[in-house]
Amino acid sequence: MEKEYNILLVEDDPSLGYLLTEYLKMKGFQLTWAKSGREGLKNIESKYYDLAILDVMMPEMDGFTLAGKIQNVAPELPFLFLTARSLKIDVLKGFALGAVDYLKKPIDEEELVVRIKNLLSRLGKKTVVAHENKNYTIGKYQLNSINQELSFENEVISLTSRENELLVYLVNNTNQLCSHKDILIHLWGRNDYFNRKSLNVFVSHLRGYLSKDPDIKIDNVHSQGFILKVNSP
Repeated sequence: MEKEYNILLVEDDPSLGYLLTEYLKMKGFQLTWAKSGREGLKNIESKYYDLAILDVMMPEMDGFTLAGKIQNVAPELPFLFLTARSLKIDVLKGFALGAVDYLKKPIDEEELVVRIKNLLSRLGKKTVVAHENKNYTIGKYQLNSINQELSFENEVISLTSRENELLVYLVNNTNQLCSHKDILIHLWGRNDYFNRKSLNVFVSHLRGYLSKDPDIKIDNVHSQGFILKVNSP
């Protein structure tokens, strides 16, 4: 790997935590292992990481709670969940919180490494694009994609990383059909059932944020995709 990526692993299981730490280090990653959600949060507040891997089921502060706090202290930090919970509602909740991936235990270490490398490669490319175009006008709204802020008059809405990415994608294709497949492959890296459900959640969020300008709407084209429509005044 050309770059040494800094990864934070938040896992309270000592056996799995040790195994993943040693394996990921062996694969060339710089890894910090936090054994609780509170310890993980302290690390995030004091150091830069390229990616965080969060266990969902932890005492005191679970992975979902930690993910919510990450959006406040380090909104640019991408994270994925590891969990033994496989209920659809839990998977959708994870994506709604902004997760870039969701892996179920027991973990296949080789698959985890492949997922991490793909995610970091994809996220790195998107960061370059974001810095090239950081300010967008969407009707009466202004979007600063670097700060992940959507502004309307004196109101500023802080977007999650996924909301920001999706809105930038739609804006770059204003008044054009964006297929489910293209959006999912571009942002999630995979076109599957759970990611499609997650996409619907994020589109719903964006519709709410943009609702103050009647000249903006995100249309759903049945079984095909979405169109961000902006009517010129």
